[in-house]
Amino acid sequence: MTPPPSTPLARTTLPFGTWPSPISADLVAGATLGLSDVRADGADIYWIEGRPAEAGRRVLVRWRDGVTRDMTPPPFDVGTRVHEYGGGAYTAAKGRIVFSNRVDGSVWLIDGDGAPRALGGMDGLRFADFALSPDGRFVFCVREDHNTGGEAAAAIVAFDCGAGADPTDNGGTALVMGPDFLASPRPSPDGRFMAWVEWDHPNMPWDATRLRVASLLQEGADMPRLAAPWTLAGEDGTARSVIEPRWEADGHLLASSDISGWWNLYRFDIADAAPAKPVAPMQAEIGLPQWIFGLRSYCPLPDGSILALAIHDGENRMVILRDGAATPVDLHFPTQCPVALSDGTLAWLDTPPDDAASVVRGVPGQPPTILRRAIALPMAAGDISHARALHFPLSDAADGTGHAFFYPPANARYCGITGTLPPLVVMAHGGPTGRANPAFSFKVQWWTSRGFAVVDVNYGGSTGFGRPYRLRLEREWGIVDIDDCIAACRYLIAQELVDPKRIVIRGSSAGGLTVLGALARSDLFAAGASLYGVTDLRALAQETHKFESRYLDSLIGPYPQDEDTYIARSPLAQAADIHVPVLFLHGLDDKVVPPAQADEMARALRQRGVACAQYEFEGEGHGFRKEATVRRALELELDFYRQVLGLPTAQDGEHVVLR
Repeated sequence: MTPPPSTPLARTTLPFGTWPSPISADLVAGATLGLSDVRADGADIYWIEGRPAEAGRRVLVRWRDGVTRDMTPPPFDVGTRVHEYGGGAYTAAKGRIVFSNRVDGSVWLIDGDGAPRALGGMDGLRFADFALSPDGRFVFCVREDHNTGGEAAAAIVAFDCGAGADPTDNGGTALVMGPDFLASPRPSPDGRFMAWVEWDHPNMPWDATRLRVASLLQEGADMPRLAAPWTLAGEDGTARSVIEPRWEADGHLLASSDISGWWNLYRFDIADAAPAKPVAPMQAEIGLPQWIFGLRSYCPLPDGSILALAIHDGENRMVILRDGAATPVDLHFPTQCPVALSDGTLAWLDTPPDDAASVVRGVPGQPPTILRRAIALPMAAGDISHARALHFPLSDAADGTGHAFFYPPANARYCGITGTLPPLVVMAHGGPTGRANPAFSFKVQWWTSRGFAVVDVNYGGSTGFGRPYRLRLEREWGIVDIDDCIAACRYLIAQELVDPKRIVIRGSSAGGLTVLGALARSDLFAAGASLYGVTDLRALAQETHKFESRYLDSLIGPYPQDEDTYIARSPLAQAADIHVPVLFLHGLDDKVVPPAQADEMARALRQRGVACAQYEFEGEGHGFRKEATVRRALELELDFYRQVLGLPTAQDGEHVVLR
């Protein structure tokens, strides 16, 4: 990050919300790499690099002995659309890499420094969550089959990595079939067993899952098969989420379960039927909502201890688990648990509050070495707003407390007019089973550096606060989330931190429903922006993809039995109660929330005389990837807020047309 100037600059006074910012749309859209999924193989470090300048193409990059190299040349795009959200698109072990090409779903192998070689794939099949066998001969993964004529079918399959394997129309050898959903196929270190996670409709992976194990058999040149499977957790009638199985070197199996009310680690001895033992009980979450594959909350270390990311009060904390106790460890700001290298160091994606994300390598207690930056920030320290953990009163929470992160305006060169307060941008995260976190984000700093305040609300249903807080949203989506956003605003108004007459609310995906519902329920907001947001719950229940097709059972109620509730909670049915301008931004290729939802909502508002603006983007799905799209969406949203709040708009560039 650019260091602050040695002599503080005299700051110019300008109205809040009008400050010139060092963060340009070009900086966010075209110059910032998307870094994710850091893994290790021996002393090698791998990560995925999303490049907006290449239309969002995701490249697998390797770091070895100080040298970085792209492992997947164009046109390969490392990714997967299993569950639509993907994740777990590659694995690397013993010099071999297996990855999914997002364009067609095919599976590829890289041996050493060789060129990618096809392992399999065919039309209608998608693959994710790869794991190589201990000898490197086979790769196991989740397959999603869209050729069934109905709902996509899940399976765990194996591919032969041998040079003589035929990749033609090869969908892999099925090992597990039957459950609605499968994840985390993990062979034991000795190759004798396979563990995995499964669940069925209407559950989501944070509701109730089963942890399964089977003997892994392979004879001669034959493909492997599973025998005598049994359930380790999840079939005793108690709803629990068991996620992230990993083997220890001694053959014990670890997994995270929220049976206590918090995702904590448990150790399973598969040699006997003894109950699982908690590793180190705590009131913190060692687990992340499994929206995508390949998430990592802990890492067994060679000395028998466990490195874990424990989320407390919505913030990440690194701990070492040993002998039933958790000891804090200083590892800067990992977004997931670091991975261990063969030389004793660790690697991780670092997401500090005052700098952009970086892939780093290091050891506890020392500043990490940066291997790749998402971007070098052209900002002084005074340009960056730091999150303040906000706790505000709620009537229905178990402890009466709501959670959010508040960001005051920050700019090293400008300040607001004395006696005035900043406008507020309220952020409702997606999911809705997700969470806001205090890592540096252009999504926040874009606004704060221009003189807006931001509150990022962890409404009821958010993760990082235990299962009871998550369950506050059960059958209450469209009520609790909105109430919490309103309560956060009222708290900030009472503290005289924001201008009560200039509050806008924005949200994407599920957050879009919260935005529109908040506009209908409260007169606090001057405007709202819905980015690929939900407007019609009945249409969502009928049209969305398999992974979320029964999600609404827990958030709203079973459909069509509770159709009246679906109608009442849908923003489309609340259009008559919205009286302020709305901006809609949507990708035309969105399969999660089809663009027709935005079309219908915009039409309903215009019929009632409410001004709104609607922009659609070709080639974009659920979330924006292309440089041009990201740039335009940012500039449109800024212009929209300045228009509706009566702030000066830019003289050049595109202006939002409200009609």
